[in-house]
Amino acid sequence: MSSCAQLMQACVKQLEAAGIEDALLNARELVGKAMQTDCRSIEFDMKLKQQADSSVQTQVENLCKRRIQGEPLQYIIGEWEFYGLPFKVGKGVLIPRQDTETVVETVLRKAPVDKPLTIIDLCAGSGCIAVALEKHLECEKVYAVEKSMQAMDYLRQNISLNNSRVIAVQGDVTDEQTLNRFDTADIIVSNPPYLTKEDMQALQKEVSFEPESALFGGDDGLDFYTTIIRLWKTRLRQGGMMAFEIGIDMQDEVMTMLVRHGFENVRAVKDACGIFRCVTGFKK
Repeated sequence: MSSCAQLMQACVKQLEAAGIEDALLNARELVGKAMQTDCRSIEFDMKLKQQADSSVQTQVENLCKRRIQGEPLQYIIGEWEFYGLPFKVGKGVLIPRQDTETVVETVLRKAPVDKPLTIIDLCAGSGCIAVALEKHLECEKVYAVEKSMQAMDYLRQNISLNNSRVIAVQGDVTDEQTLNRFDTADIIVSNPPYLTKEDMQALQKEVSFEPESALFGGDDGLDFYTTIIRLWKTRLRQGGMMAFEIGIDMQDEVMTMLVRHGFENVRAVKDACGIFRCVTGFKK
């Protein structure tokens, strides 16, 4: 019988042979999942020295096989951290990414501090942006709007998981009927689908497991920005902020849209890798 450490090393070798980046990190997460133990804990390192029973061995082999077949690690684990908070994820919902933390950090830095805020998160997915903002700002109300019923299930789970006061709203952000359900807000934020037709044809295998509806933003990737700015500026109070996550090299187009719709102090913000990742503007 193999020890848990030996199982993990075997998993690392298989992942490396399959070309999986960060094979050791992946293996630790998979073995931790099989052992039902946080792979970042001291308990995990202690358990690695123990003999693995047959059920753990079978689980590790199955989980490793799923990862080699391209299934995202986050889906396999079923939970992922975003801005220091846990979020349930799985098939049907976009995986929270570090890139998106740039949007949260930008909103936190630019948000008014003189009153409780009303925030609307459009295309909310797992709810990672809405929940993170609700936890770090003084808020009167925070709404998370999502069209997909599969994603809504995760959104509701994550609101509960984080003891959040975010209000989940099922609706299509491009439909005026959804718009009419809201009064005005201080901040409207969105990480909309923004991959282009060309991007979709060149997706990494892992990304292809995520819902196309959360990825594809039209031929040029700009469809949602165009519609959201046009419709939702009417739900933004004077002086209110609109903030978007953007795809690579989209800053000029999105900034221009905001300016054309009467926004001022329009700015683009870079992420930790030096890529423009967020665009903000304030309603005159």
